[in-house]
Formats: sequence, structure tokens, C-alpha cells
Amino acid sequence: MIPLPLWMRRALYATAAMNLLAAGAFLPPSSALRALAGLPEGCHPLYLTTVAMFVFLFGLAYLGMAARGSADPLLIAIAAAGKLTFFGSLVWFWTRGDLPAVAPLTGAGDLFFGLLFAGWLLSARTEPALDDRLLSRSSR
Repeated sequence: MIPLPLWMRRALYATAAMNLLAAGAFLPPSSALRALAGLPEGCHPLYLTTVAMFVFLFGLAYLGMAARGSADPLLIAIAAAGKLTFFGSLVWFWTRGDLPAVAPLTGAGDLFFGLLFAGWLLSARTEPALDDRLLSRSSR
């Protein structure tokens, strides 16, 4: 686990709220919310429930990391990849004419947080680990 700077904790709280709210939009009875977001209709309830579950579970993971103040880099990497892939999929299907222009706009938050998470991962890799800093001090 890597300690989180305050800005990253705030980002995780914000994306946790975004995910927890978005999970409700993927539940089968929320067709009006999906239509408002430009997402397609006609999916089987099993698929919608599965997507809602994953979005909700990731929201809980973000909330837990933010509250704890530390994060597992692998989970943040998976989160960044998922958010960027979701946004990329919205753009891809919009360019094909399968989704309205509002769909990528709806996913702009995922683009933002995906880039933020990727940036944090890159900066966390360049900083020496806390254990390394403690070891170098004790060996003096």
C-alpha cells in the first residue's frame, strides 16, 4: 500500500460518489437515466445488474482507499484502465454513430479520473518507497 496525498484522497472520494450514483443508473429499472446519459437500451437485466454491481463495488473500493489514506497501485491501475476504456468505448461507439454525442460527455468524468489515476501511478513510481527511505536513514 502506498500513502495517498490529500488531492488523491479527495479524487478517490469524488470518484467513489460518482460510481455509487452511477451504479443506480445501470440497474434495470433506470432506463430513463440511461437514456438521459445516451446509453443504449434493450439490454438483458442480467447484464445491467452485473455492470451496476461492478460499478458499485469499485465505488466501495475507492471509498475504502480514500478513507484509509493508502492505495494498492494495482487496484488504481485497474481503475485507471477501466475508466479510460469506458470513456474510449463511448467515443468509439459515438464515432460509429451507435451512440449520441451526449454519451462521451457523460463519460468525461471517467476520462478525468482515469488520467488522474494514471498520473498518480506515474508519480508514485518515481518517488522512493517509504520503506526505502526508512532503510536509507537507518543505515547512516
